[in-house]
Amino acid sequence: MKLGRVVGTVVSTIKSSGLNSYKLLLVSPLDLAAGNISSENGEVFVAIDLAGAGEDEIVLVSSGGAARVSAGTSDVPTDAAIVAVVDNVQIGERNAYSKG
Repeated sequence: MKLGRVVGTVVSTIKSSGLNSYKLLLVSPLDLAAGNISSENGEVFVAIDLAGAGEDEIVLVSSGGAARVSAGTSDVPTDAAIVAVVDNVQIGERNAYSKG
């Protein structure tokens, strides 16, 4: 699983029937290597939302086969699923992120 920040939404009126009941969100991966919460190099990906996430929230994302399992069916054509909205991230003794 990876941490990411929701940076936008995707709207599609024509899509695979397996995606019909899901909100699609744009997620920017987060880089924790430096001990800070920061976006990686501007890269973004689309994830289905299983947790009711909103823009600018930090989320936990499962990917690959785990994303399809999280959705509860193998009929969902996705490589990424938001499975949680994060409240806190602590790195060592320091609180790197706390939800507003």
